[in-house]
Amino acid sequence: MRVVIQRVTSASVTIDGMKKSEISQGLLILLGIENDDTEEDISWLCKKIVSLRIFNDENNVMNCSVKDVNGDMLVVSQFTLHASTKKGNRPSYIRAAKPRTAIPIYEKFVQLLETESGKSIQTGEFGADMKVALLNDGPVTILIDTKNKE
Repeated sequence: MRVVIQRVTSASVTIDGMKKSEISQGLLILLGIENDDTEEDISWLCKKIVSLRIFNDENNVMNCSVKDVNGDMLVVSQFTLHASTKKGNRPSYIRAAKPRTAIPIYEKFVQLLETESGKSIQTGEFGADMKVALLNDGPVTILIDTKNKE
């Protein structure tokens, strides 16, 4: 699994001109799923996300997690995070999981993120043409790949 995590003051997803989801202060999480992602990847990543200390404390130091600041989270599926640009100019998405594999993993990820955070998680719609709006705070953007765990 690969995620791009952005600390935001607000974020939303619009589909066919209708706003589906919206959050205020929190995290926008763009999630890419691979064929070989496992429940272990889901568990490790959800725990890591809710524990990341990327929000400012009273001394303006990034020392608080999304849980500490009672922040919201918005998860958007994004298969393009697994784009390979090694050959030619047209990205290959061969490593991205097909919907039959990816949808159950996406749903488990959202469910476990809710459990770990103790809050309802807002989502996009898997496979939809989404318009994602955000106001990046900082900017703070973190990349995590469960295969590297760096």
